[in-house]
Amino acid sequence: MFAIMGVTGQVGGATAGALLATGQKVRAIVRNPEKAAEWKQRGAEIAIADYDDSAALAAAFQGVAGVFIMIPPNFTPAPGFPEAQKNLATLQTALLQAKPPKIVCLSSIGSEQPKDLGLITATHLQEQILGALPIPSAFLRAGWFMENNAWDLASASEQGKLFSYLQPLDREIPMVATEDIGRTAAKLLQESWNGNRYIEVAGPRNYSPNRIAATFTEILGKTVEAVVVPRADWQKNFVAQGMPADRTAPRMEMVDSFNSGWIHFDVAGTEHVKGTVELKQVLQKFVQAN
Repeated sequence: MFAIMGVTGQVGGATAGALLATGQKVRAIVRNPEKAAEWKQRGAEIAIADYDDSAALAAAFQGVAGVFIMIPPNFTPAPGFPEAQKNLATLQTALLQAKPPKIVCLSSIGSEQPKDLGLITATHLQEQILGALPIPSAFLRAGWFMENNAWDLASASEQGKLFSYLQPLDREIPMVATEDIGRTAAKLLQESWNGNRYIEVAGPRNYSPNRIAATFTEILGKTVEAVVVPRADWQKNFVAQGMPADRTAPRMEMVDSFNSGWIHFDVAGTEHVKGTVELKQVLQKFVQAN
């Protein structure tokens, strides 16, 4: 039995699905009982636990062969990341009480860096806090999610433009499909080790904004061009998307650090997993759904 957090999201759902597909037992941890029906139908055991309830989480983590951990994404954190700090303190308490034999955590590319990470600071904190526990731990440092590029579908199809914050347009970065992250997490949960492991997870190739635009061109059957979004326009664009003006800095800092190369793969001491899902496969699903 493996306890999986975040099953109603993409990575947690992919992890649970990969385990069930190979005949493993899954305890799906959900915050909202109404969202448990699908997983119950698929044969999972259900545990109800919120991110701020250490007792419920400890109960969900007990009696299993491993736990998949993830903290909820927050694109507008308060200064100092108090939300992530609170989530991690609760998880720390629950894990120390339950003492599962191993944990696999969704982390991020760049999480080893001590500063200038923006939104990735949350997973840096996760590695520091949960990595200090007396429990064998594996941290999946995933590349840029391929699914993030679905946000560009509207402008690509309607205007033939991909407005890119990643710059320069020909610079390639590691990207990965959530399906590949889930498969990797499921495999790790069935392994045994001591201490901490750090695994960089990428897709079969890296992608630049130009290559992403070329992929849209192929799928849509019309020319799509990557266009640089000027740095001076980032904040007003993020505010127009609904972000509070005083909470845009972490997102901007994260993108700056990707563009500068501060956030990167091939860190010393890491393992490497290369997935099989191409960006074209991911984007085709979104095009078909629309």
